[in-house]
Amino acid sequence: MTSPAPFRLGSVALPVYLPSLLFATGEGAVIPILPVSATRLGAPLALAGLIAGLLTVGQLIGDLPSGWIVARVGERRAMLGSAAAALVGLLLALVAPVPAVLALGVLIVGIATASFALARQAFMTSFVPLAYRARALSLLGGMFRAGYFVGPFLAAAVIALAGTTQAAFFLDAIACFASAVVLLALPDPAEALAARRRAAVAPRADRPQSDEVLAGGGARPREGLFATVWRHRGVLARMGTNAALIGGLRASRQVILPLVAVSLRMPESSIALVIGLAGLVDFALFFTSGQIMDRFGRLWSALPSMIGLGLGHLVLALTHDLPSAVAWFVAVAMFLSVANGLGSGILMTFGADLAPRHDPAPFLGAYRFTGDVGNAAAPLLISLLTAVSSVAVAAGAIGVLGLLGAGLAARWVPRYIGRRAV
Repeated sequence: MTSPAPFRLGSVALPVYLPSLLFATGEGAVIPILPVSATRLGAPLALAGLIAGLLTVGQLIGDLPSGWIVARVGERRAMLGSAAAALVGLLLALVAPVPAVLALGVLIVGIATASFALARQAFMTSFVPLAYRARALSLLGGMFRAGYFVGPFLAAAVIALAGTTQAAFFLDAIACFASAVVLLALPDPAEALAARRRAAVAPRADRPQSDEVLAGGGARPREGLFATVWRHRGVLARMGTNAALIGGLRASRQVILPLVAVSLRMPESSIALVIGLAGLVDFALFFTSGQIMDRFGRLWSALPSMIGLGLGHLVLALTHDLPSAVAWFVAVAMFLSVANGLGSGILMTFGADLAPRHDPAPFLGAYRFTGDVGNAAAPLLISLLTAVSSVAVAAGAIGVLGLLGAGLAARWVPRYIGRRAV
């Protein structure tokens, strides 16, 4: 049996990861100031929250068409186009005279983010061998988490120096421009790895070209978006439902913790400290998740993460009215961060495992759409349940959904991912 061609991502790691880090840092810089910018344009508080949420809505809208775009023009061109589109959206947000123009700019940035992220994931799906896939994708997810973590601090410094919140939009524009410069200045990693693998396979024409040796194949016809979705409708319905629950559970954590803290009447500085420390714990575990998935199997990361997130939400619900509720809140916030960190990269890894290697982008667009549906729906569900009942009930409902998602993962992941699952 012939061993596959050696995989060396290190030689192209800079052009693979640096653009994502720059893009995410810029976006992380503007996320906290979007409600502020909206209210300064005269938007009421509810509308300001809606405008900030359009970033996620834009990603949801952009998932499906971005799969088609990446499949047609390639990963590098799609990322360059996404950076250019984001610059247009930022320009609109910067000069917006009314909230509606700001909303349009934010929506465009969200759509651009979907295409940018999907393009890099498609590259990973096509070129990273199975043995390294989860680690490579977890590291990619870590770049986005690092950007979202560092971006607000950079924005705070820039705003303090410039004396205006608009400086954050300039910072994001610089980051988008820098990511485009990196994409243009450094070698295209897809071309570099494809050439290397063709050279490795060429002397042995009689050897079967497995997906571990020659990513993508290059000769198989592309199906297109709707044909791909229809052919994979079964796996998208089942694994997509699981992805929506995972995405919703993660998005819920970012909403439920501040709501519970406010309901417990914690000081604002204490809330910021606890949530900031929780974010640091989450970020610190992103590569650990990839190691677990590659060495032991996907479920060894997915199940502890989902069960942990589900149980954490349930504990929040059950301890909300106790005399020691604040202590429980701090402990659960850290526990939820550990659980979420253990699942870092799991959705991207599932998508890469399920996608066809020769043309992954259309499938990945559809699969990412299901996860982003959960991301968008969870905050709405929490708001609804909090309005009609209480934040404790909302936390409990999300916890039940998390345990349901763990059960679905245990049922469907081994069926569709097979030996990589366990």
